[in-house]
Order: sequence, then C-alpha cells, then structure tokens
Amino acid sequence: MEQNPVTLSVVVIDDEPLARMRIQSLLGQAAVPVTVVAEFGEPVSALMWLREADAKGQSPDLVLLDIQMPGLDGMVLAARLRDLQRPPAVAFVTAHAEHALRAFDLAVADYLTKPVRIDRLNATLDRVCKLKALRPAAAESPQTADEAGVFVVQDRGRLERIPLADILYFKAEQKYVTLRTADHSVVLDESLSELEARVGDRFIRVHRNALVSRQAMRALERRADDPDGGEAWWVQVVPTLEWLSVSRRQVAAVREAMATQG
Repeated sequence: MEQNPVTLSVVVIDDEPLARMRIQSLLGQAAVPVTVVAEFGEPVSALMWLREADAKGQSPDLVLLDIQMPGLDGMVLAARLRDLQRPPAVAFVTAHAEHALRAFDLAVADYLTKPVRIDRLNATLDRVCKLKALRPAAAESPQTADEAGVFVVQDRGRLERIPLADILYFKAEQKYVTLRTADHSVVLDESLSELEARVGDRFIRVHRNALVSRQAMRALERRADDPDGGEAWWVQVVPTLEWLSVSRRQVAAVREAMATQG
C-alpha cells in the first residue's frame, strides 16, 4: 500500500502534563505521519511562539488545544490565531462537551472530547491533511482562484464548472454542504473549513454553518428569531432574498465586510 506522503506538524497546548503525554502517545500511533514541533502547558507562551513561527512562515499545520486553562482560555487563543497570516488548523481537546457550539463558531477543524479515541484522532488528522493539500497551491499561486474564476464540483456523476461570482453561499446541513447559486443548488461532501480554504477571501464565514459571498450580501438585520420574541442577526443574500443566520461573534466582521464592499 502506498504510504501517505503528508506529514503534519502539530503543536499540543494543555495545562495538564498527563493530558499532553496522552495526546502525544496517541499521535505516535496515528495513521498519518505526525511531528510534534512544540508543546505548551499554558496559552500565553504558546501564542507568542505561534506568532513568531507565523512571522517566519513556519506555522504548524495543526494546534491541539485544551479549552479551560489559566490565563487565556482556549476559545480566546483560537480566536487570536485566526489573525495570523497563515493560521494553523485548530482542534479542541477537552473534557467539556458543552463548549462545542461556541467552538464551531471559530471554524475549528474538530472538537475532541477526553479521553480521545485513536479513531477520532485519525479522522481529525485526515481532515487536516486534506486542508494542507489545498494550501500549497494557494500559497504558491495566490491568484489562481481569481484567475480561474471557477469552482469545480462533481454533481450527479459529472464535473461542473461554476463561476465563483455566481455562488451565493455554502451552507452546512446535517452531513453535507449545499452550494447555492441564483438558480440551482449542488450538494458537496467537503467540510466548510475545506471549502473556506478553496474559495479564499471572496467569502466570509457568517456562522459556524455558512460561508457567504461578500458580493451577495444585501442587508444585515436583527430580526425575530422565535415565536417568544427572541431576536438574532441575519444577513440577506441577493438575488434569492434568502436570510441566513449570523452568529453574534461574526456580526462585526459581516458589517465591516458589507461596508468595504460598498
């Protein structure tokens, strides 16, 4: 069998030494070749190291990150990593399942609960490998997507080239992602994180379950969300005039993107 040529560079951040030892042991058993390039017991030093690595063009492929730690918690650290020039994929490793919804607002690659099983870790590493395979082409030729101007998908057994300018949004629903244009939809089997790497800055993450074309956003409103009078933020896309939910964390970014588009 052909060996997987992709080797992932990984940083482990957890304030519990035994937890770090456990995850390193699992990484040693992983189906994907892994190199642990650094480990940290607290997040502030980790953030400084990751910023320096990013400045040198040496960001790791993946950060395995605990959530509840002294100083910065994992959620805050993950949010700050998104500001790097080449942010690593992030997978939370935590004993607290209740943070999952907040975590996916940050577009993390995965959310692993302790004790981590090797099959779940392998699935995470495989997902990050796919993301890494997409990144080199984008890094070597940053204008490729703009020059080609198309998004290639396989639909019902045939290849279809869809102009990027025609795509209104990508929305995750259950196990699949729907690509929506003004006149039709295509079901994809890629994750939103993988799609985000492919389409680049033309789209903005408005929610953990949706990427929206910057050019398609027409209005941002706080609207009634349920019969009891609760309210939430929504963005309207044209020309379909559909409303998509915007997470509170992303409202400011969506507002800024709309103002920039003019």
